[in-house]
Amino acid sequence: GSILMDEQIYNSMITAHAFLMIFFFVMPVAVGGFGNWLLPLMMNVMDMAFPRLNNLSFWLVPVALLFMSMSLLIGLGPGTGWTVYPPLSNSVYHFGGSIDFAIFSLHVAGVSSILGGINFITTCMKGKISYVLSLEFLTLFVWAMIVTSFL
Repeated sequence: GSILMDEQIYNSMITAHAFLMIFFFVMPVAVGGFGNWLLPLMMNVMDMAFPRLNNLSFWLVPVALLFMSMSLLIGLGPGTGWTVYPPLSNSVYHFGGSIDFAIFSLHVAGVSSILGGINFITTCMKGKISYVLSLEFLTLFVWAMIVTSFL
């Protein structure tokens, strides 16, 4: 056992680190940030297909981050690990509202990713049709964004 902290605080720190790094840095920056920056340039279009949907997708990330921050302040935080494995996340082993806020935060971040994916796919199809680009001549990054958006 640890002499510096108990198991729940350690699990909460690991969970917070994983959630913040994966869902609030890697996904928004790699997919959302680089996708919004490079996809219109590579597709030779002026803007994304749905700019307001793009804006909503962008502003849902800070809302999700706010809910995640709230979940870290309730009780000892969600100590379930980044997988939110059911035995650790159900009410028997983890009581309180922190896990509920964390799961809701992940849902809001997921809605943001889905809206961004819809926008990416529509932009790729719209750009392909309007500029008579064949799918085989698209760059690897555009293909990666299309496949990632479908997933």
